[in-house]
Formats: sequence, C-alpha cells, structure tokens
Amino acid sequence: VPGLGMFGHGRTLKDAKIASDVGEMWIEAVRGAEAIGDFHPLSKADLFPLEYWSLEQAKLASNKPKPLTGQVVLVTGGAGAIGGATAKLFADNGAHAVVVDLDAARAAEAAKKAGNGSIGIGADITDPAQMRAAFDKAVAVYGGLDILVSNAGAAWEGRIGELDDATLRKSFELNFFAHQSAAQNAVRIMLEQGTGGVLLFNTSKQAINPGPKFGAYGIPKAATLFLSRQYALDYGAHGIRSNAVNADRIRSGLLTDAMIASRSGARGVSEKEYMAGNLLGQEVTAEDVAQAFLHQALAERTTADVTTVDGGNIAAALR
Repeated sequence: VPGLGMFGHGRTLKDAKIASDVGEMWIEAVRGAEAIGDFHPLSKADLFPLEYWSLEQAKLASNKPKPLTGQVVLVTGGAGAIGGATAKLFADNGAHAVVVDLDAARAAEAAKKAGNGSIGIGADITDPAQMRAAFDKAVAVYGGLDILVSNAGAAWEGRIGELDDATLRKSFELNFFAHQSAAQNAVRIMLEQGTGGVLLFNTSKQAINPGPKFGAYGIPKAATLFLSRQYALDYGAHGIRSNAVNADRIRSGLLTDAMIASRSGARGVSEKEYMAGNLLGQEVTAEDVAQAFLHQALAERTTADVTTVDGGNIAAALR
C-alpha cells in the first residue's frame, strides 16, 4: 500500500507474519532481478511441480479452522482463576488472547499458559488511560478486537448501612465502572472495524441473589448486569452482542480457601458439601464458567442473555 507499507494476511498472527516474510523476500527478489535486467515470474505450469501443489491443496483441505480462528479476545482479570481458564479455553479454540491484569508478570504467565501467540498486559483497569492503552496495544499487535470478556472484580464485606462511602466507591470503581470502561473501549474499536463483536460480562450470583454483608459487591454487580443489557440494546444494530454470566461459589482470588473454611464452618457442613451446595450436588469450577463464556461468544443469535453457572440455585435463577 503506497505510503503505508505491506499488509500480511492469514488465519492466525503466525500465518500473517509468514505471508509478510514471503512478501518481503518477493520484493527483494524483484529488486535484485531488475538491477541486472528484467524480472519474469515462473509460469503456473512451472510452479505446480516445484511447490508440490497437489500436496499443499490436500494439507489445506484437511486443516479445518477452529471456531475462533483469526479472532482476538481481551480478558480483564486474566491472571485469576476464571480469567486464566477463559483465556486458555478461547486460545484452545483458535483465538489470540490478550490477558490484562494488574500484575504484569502474572498476566504474562497466564498468556504463556493460554498459548496460541497470546500476550499479557499489566494495567490498572480502574484507570481509564491505562485501560485505553491496553486496548490500543491489542489492536497494534493483532490488528483488531472481536471479543471482550470483562471479568475482573473483587469483594468488600460489611453491612450496607455501616459501610463508609470510600469503600463503596472503591467497589463501584472496580465492579462497575471498570466494566463500563472496558466495554466503551471495545465498542470504540468494534464500531471502527464495522464487523460486529461480542461483549461478555462476569456479573456473579450477587447480582441476582444478594447475600448478607455483601452489598458493596452485589450492588455494582447488579448495575453491571443491566449495563450488559444496555449495550445489547444500544449496539445490536451494529452487530455487537452483549451477554453476561452469573456464576457462584468458584474457587478463586475472590472466594479463597480461608473464606470457604469460614463459610462452611458457619453452616455446619464440610468444605466439600459447601462447594457442592446446589441442585446438582457438584462443585462448579472456573473451567465451567469459561465454557459459558465460550458458548456465548459462539452463539451468534444470542444477545442480552444471562447464563447461570452455579449447579442450580433457584434463588439466583432469573426465571
């Protein structure tokens, strides 16, 4: 492209880089030939046996792309249990994952575990400037963005009438405004691309069925659930889908081993019984939540949805 440079195209970032390398070598070959005479490419008949074209065609036919091949997903809180599992599952299904976490080293480690050319970015997602920079870097590395998994969050405890304003505001910054900032940046890119996109939010059981002394966490999460629906309403005409996952009792940085021991002890049950305290009688894992996010990303006719991943809890059911 005159004045810009050369664009490499491929199913994956690796394929695109290979195409670019071939293109650069082609340019050098043409320049070298024209320096001493004229350049004349080989005919298709000559290329056919040289490139073993029939074998290449067979390889291409057998190499079926994965469902998210060529897509880019950005995951906030990507170094945590749910974020890490989600980044890896999406990468396993062909996507390039951009793992964003406050801890840059852990983000890089999670990206390495995810594989498929994924990258880690350290950023404070409550800082709008850092959030925008993270999204811009994703575009600079991969050329665009297709999916957002807005997952990061943390809980503060205390009876709502006794919480100081600073604590409640801090929770809203992380558990609501950071989701809004992530979605705004994703939509900014998706609208410019004009190819649609997917916004996915981790809203938690607390958004539907609040627990005692968890108002500081549940209230902004409830607002985030409606945020997800608002994006579905406002940007559906642009092909941008917006969905949420409502999960409960997932071993993570939010629900630690110490918290599990405390809560199970208070209820007079074992830790195993507490974690499997649902209709199915089975513990729900971070990988189960990741599967829900993947389903929502692939369900092309689904938007404004809330998928429950808790093993069955009627009190937290939407309908």
